[in-house]
This record gives sequence, structure tokens and C-alpha cells, in this order.
Amino acid sequence: MPSASSPHARGLSLLNDARLNKGTAFTAEERRQYGLEGLLPTHVESPERQVERVQRHLDTKPNDLERYIYLSGLRDQNETLFFRVLMSNPAKFVPIVYAPTLATVCKQFSHIYRRPRGMYISLEMKGRIAEVLRNWPVEDVRVICVTTGGRILGLGDIGVNGMGIPIGKLHLYTACGAVPPEVLLPIQLDIGTTNSALRADPLYLGLRREPPTEAVLDAFVQEFIEAVQTVFPRCVIHFEDWKGTDALRYLAHYKDQIRCYNDDIQGTAAVTLAGLISALKIKGESLKEQRILFLGAGSSGLGTADMLVSAFKLEGLSEEDAIARIMLMDVNGLLETSRTDLSPSQQHYAKTLPASRDLLSMVKTFKPTVLVGVSTAGGAFTQEVVEAMAELNERPVIFALSLPEKNSECTAEQAYQWSDGRALFAAGIQFPEVELNGKTFYPGQANNFYIFPALGLAVYATCPDIITDEMVIEAAKALADQVSPIFQERGRLFPPQSDILEVSITSATRIAEYIFDKGAATVERPQDIRAWIESLTYSPRYID
Repeated sequence: MPSASSPHARGLSLLNDARLNKGTAFTAEERRQYGLEGLLPTHVESPERQVERVQRHLDTKPNDLERYIYLSGLRDQNETLFFRVLMSNPAKFVPIVYAPTLATVCKQFSHIYRRPRGMYISLEMKGRIAEVLRNWPVEDVRVICVTTGGRILGLGDIGVNGMGIPIGKLHLYTACGAVPPEVLLPIQLDIGTTNSALRADPLYLGLRREPPTEAVLDAFVQEFIEAVQTVFPRCVIHFEDWKGTDALRYLAHYKDQIRCYNDDIQGTAAVTLAGLISALKIKGESLKEQRILFLGAGSSGLGTADMLVSAFKLEGLSEEDAIARIMLMDVNGLLETSRTDLSPSQQHYAKTLPASRDLLSMVKTFKPTVLVGVSTAGGAFTQEVVEAMAELNERPVIFALSLPEKNSECTAEQAYQWSDGRALFAAGIQFPEVELNGKTFYPGQANNFYIFPALGLAVYATCPDIITDEMVIEAAKALADQVSPIFQERGRLFPPQSDILEVSITSATRIAEYIFDKGAATVERPQDIRAWIESLTYSPRYID
């Protein structure tokens, strides 16, 4: 990376370099040395004063979409200040640069597009993807977040409009996990879109065609994977928001071959497992005692079920016994053996029971201790369903994880009211605190940003050849162990978002220790893993 003393980094060129620009924080001496005199207002400001100005700008914006656009412009002008703002108050700014605002951003991505960020690899580049990847100016890319836009935040297939997701995810690798931003690369694989309205939109920025056949897509993805291994050999590939069947298929195919990870599948699974571990500490129960009913049997539901089977097995259950403790339902009802529409991954969990589309009936039949919603079916956890869970369990565990808010299976207020305040609740969004019968309840947010930045930091540091389920489970355990007894007494299932950087570094240390203990790291083990991890992290300070 060039420094501010580079002969090429002077005057307007320096001010236009987002990595090196300090804006009004350039000192008087630096202004003389780098040809900046007259190009900036006279007063020299501290970074803290710059953050204050950004905060005031943001306060004048009418909504979070406008705040997102403003912060995106700031990232293009002054990267250090952008991350300094985000890291100053993650609980406030993460919802602006990530979910839930990203749902609005992605719907309008082609309309609000300003300038390129990341790379767009289209089907038309097949046969020369490695050549195209070499156009990226950084040689040592460590994390690529890649999407096809096939399934974005309950919006369906939105093609290249989904690029907002990899951009946002990688912002969080830095803001929440302190992974250096220069080693991160968002990529959109433009394979077309099934969305005819987008294909007809004159401002749509992607290929105006239907996606290819599975065989053509497989060959394209294989070339992409091989190109990444060639051009960026130490890189992790983070699959994000692919069509559900593709997501499951590619993770199963590549997870034991290359350094890769699917956040929709493994990240959702890990944060759900972490919330469950926290809930069980409050209940004083073991994981292997639980019976878990999922509403939603797509990539997130199946991925979480698979992760729970692995966790059950670590507690001594056989795979058969573990699967018996998990039941899944989808839009067509219970996954049961008479259905002919099930994928191989779904058939794995099919029960020998009569067909049913009735969630309440399945609650009464299966008697779950844990109810997990990953269905995007807003309001599916009705009063009758929650009351049935509360009748079966002294402390029912209810996770309504679908995004955005309108897709949440129930609200925090509903879960607490209908369970008479006994539910241990988490959602995909952050619901406000709930006052009920003179008590305050603190709903948790089972947000993947508790997992993937920490996992990314640990993998960035240790560079294992593959990422195993056991590493992801260790991330979940590390997260759950950071919920203090005081928080447990209040029914909180996750650490405070305001502490996310400290949480991520602690989790990354645990994951790294696990990787070293298993002999999976490709770097030498340091004496003090925590100090070593901290030495590799990014801090939003201007380069001298």
C-alpha cells in the first residue's frame, strides 16, 4: 500500500485517494510537504472533530437510506474517517450500513449507484476470469464475499442489485472484526436474473437475461473458484445470498476442498446455536435434551439443522438420535416421507408422519423446546402457537429470525405477552425493550455479525486450508461464553452490540486457539495468541 510520502500521492491526487486522505486533519506541515496548501480550509481539525461533523450531517438526513448514501460517499472520500465513524458506535451505525437498511438499498441499488466498489464478474467473462481478477489493485486479498443476488433479504432474485450485500458484509468485517479493509473484496457474479421487472428497468446495471442452466452455472462457478485460488491463493471465499439450492450445493461441494464459508448457512447456524447455548445456561439444561422445530427449510433452516446435528454429536448423540430431535416445515408443510418435492438435503430430515401444514398441530405433536423461524412468513408464530410453546415449556425458546422486520415470525412484544414473560426470545432484527407486568425484557438480535467478522479475523490470522463445522461451532461457543451472568439474569442471549469489536477479538482468539490445537493453521503458533490477533487488527488511524 502506498504511503502519504509517495511521490505520486500529492495535491489533489492525495485528496482523491480514500485510503490516504485525511481531509481537514492534514497538519500545516503535511499541507506544505504534500502540495495541499490552498486546497483545504485553513483550520486543522482533529479526527474527533471530523467525526462530530459527520454525526451532524447524518442527523439532518430524513431516513436511513439517505444516511447510507452519505456514508457511502464518505467511504469513497476518506476511508479512515468512515471506519472511525462506524467503530465509534456500532450499535447505531451497523443498522445503517447493513440490515435492515440494506434491504432498501438493494431494491434501489441500480438507481442510487454512484461509483464502482468491488468487482463484477459476468457470464460474458467466462474463459478469462483470472485475467479479470488481476485488474484488482490489491495482490493479497484475504476475503472475497461473493453473491449472485439470487436470494436477498426476502426480496428474491435481484441480480446485480444484490451487490449491496457483499459491500455491506465486508464493511462489518472491519467495523465489527477489525479485519484490514484493504484485504477485503466484494464480488458480484452477474449470471442474469429471473426478475423480469429488473430486466425491463432502463437503469438496471446487470445482464438482461435469465440465469443459465445448472450445468453452465456450475462450470462458471468452477472457473471462478479456480481463478481465485490462482490469483489470491490465501483468500477465503465467503458465499452470500445465493439461491438456496445453489447455496447448499456449492457449500457441500467446495467446503472440504477450499477455504470457504457460507454465511447464510453456517453464520445463521452459528449465531442460532450461540443463542440456544445462552438460553440453555439460563434454563440449566443441556443441548442434547432439546427438541427443535424449524419453520423454514431452505438453506438457512437446513444449514442450522446440520450445525445442530454436529453439535448434538459432539455431546454424544448418534446422528440418528440427533436428527430425531429436529423437525422442519416449509411452505408446503412438514418434511415427511410421502412428499415427492423434497431435495436430498430435505429428505435427510423427513419424518414418517402424516402430512401437515399446521404449525400449531406440529407444536402439539412434536412438543419442541425450541421454535426457530427462518421462513420469511411474517406473523407465522401466532398467539396460539406461542401459547402452546409456553404450555409445553416453563421457558420456551423462540427465535423469529427472518428479515426484514415485516417477515419476522413474531415480534418481541408478542413473544413476551403470549408467554406471560417466560419466553427466551431472539429475532433477526433488534426489537426494542419490552415492559410487561412491571418487568423489562431485553430481546436479543441473532445477527450474523456476531459470528462472521470474528471467524474472518481468525481465518485471516491462521490461514487454515479449510473451514470446518467444528471451527464454526467453536465460534458459537465463544460468543455464548461472553454473555455475562448479569445479562443471563435479564434473559439476554447475546453480548451488547456496543461491545462488538471486543467480542469479535475474544471470539477470534478462541477460534484461532482451536485451529492451532487441531494443527490446522498454516502459520507458526505465537506464544500469546490474543496479543498476536490484536497486532493484526485494523485501527482507523491516519497514516503519518
